[in-house]
Amino acid sequence: MTQAMILTVAPNGAYKQKQDHRALPVTPSEVVEAARQAVQAGATMIHTHARDEQGRHSLDASLNKQIWEMLKTEVGDDIAVQLTTEAARIYQPPAQMAMVREVQPEAVSIAVRELLPEDNDIYGAQGFFHWLAEQEIVCQYILYSAEDVQRYHRLKAAGVIPSVPHHLLFVLGRYHAQQQSSPDDLLPFLAAHQDETPWMVCAFGADEHRCARLAMQKGGDVRVGFENNLYDQHGELAADNSVLIRQVVAEAKEQNRPVMTAAQWREQFAF
Repeated sequence: MTQAMILTVAPNGAYKQKQDHRALPVTPSEVVEAARQAVQAGATMIHTHARDEQGRHSLDASLNKQIWEMLKTEVGDDIAVQLTTEAARIYQPPAQMAMVREVQPEAVSIAVRELLPEDNDIYGAQGFFHWLAEQEIVCQYILYSAEDVQRYHRLKAAGVIPSVPHHLLFVLGRYHAQQQSSPDDLLPFLAAHQDETPWMVCAFGADEHRCARLAMQKGGDVRVGFENNLYDQHGELAADNSVLIRQVVAEAKEQNRPVMTAAQWREQFAF
C-alpha cells in the first residue's frame, strides 16, 4: 500500500495536567514548542486544546485565537492546525460553535453527539456545519461507536452534514473500562462505514500503537499523543509527544505509507 496518510498529534487534551506528565504542554508557548517538535518528528497536523491560567480546558475565543495565531506565526505552514470544540462537561453547543465562528481556524474537530445530540437541528448544528463549508474550514467529525458512524451517514444523506471535503475520527476505548482500547475495537467502525470518506483513528490507553498499526493496514490515518496515551509501544512512559509520533512514522515506513506534509493535507482537503 502506497496511500499517503495523515499523522496528527494531540499533545494535551482537556483533562491531563502536569502531574500526569511533566512534558504535557499547557501554556500557549508550550503548545508551540510541541508543534515544533511534531514537525521535526514528522507529523502532518496538531490537534490542540487551549487551557486557562489554572490549566483547565477552555473554549474562550481569545485564548484559542492566541494559540491559533502563535502557531501560525511561530511554526508557520509546516504543520496544519486543528482546534477542538470539545465540551469536556463544561460547554454547550452555542459556546462551542461561537468559538469557531470567532477564531475561524483552518480546521476544527466536532463530536457529532455533542453538537447534535438529537436528530433535529435544535442547536443550529446544520447551519453551523454548512457555515464551516462556506468558510472552507476543514471539519473532522468525531465518532465514538459504530452507531455514531451509522448516524453520521444518515445525517450526510439528509444534507445536515454537507458533502464537502471532510474527515472522520474513530475514537477507540472512550467508553471502555479504564479507557483502555484494543485493535479489535476498530472493526465495528469499519463495518459501519459506507463510503470513501477518509477516516482516522485515535485510541485510549497503552495499546495506542497497535491500534495505529491496524488503522494504517486498513488504509486509515492516525492520531497519537498525550491526550489519549502517555506510553510508548514498549510500555514505558514516553519522554514527550514526539516519541509517539516517531513510532508511527517508523511503522508507516514499514507499511509503505508515506506521511503527508501539511501542504499535501491542504491540497487534499481544498474546497
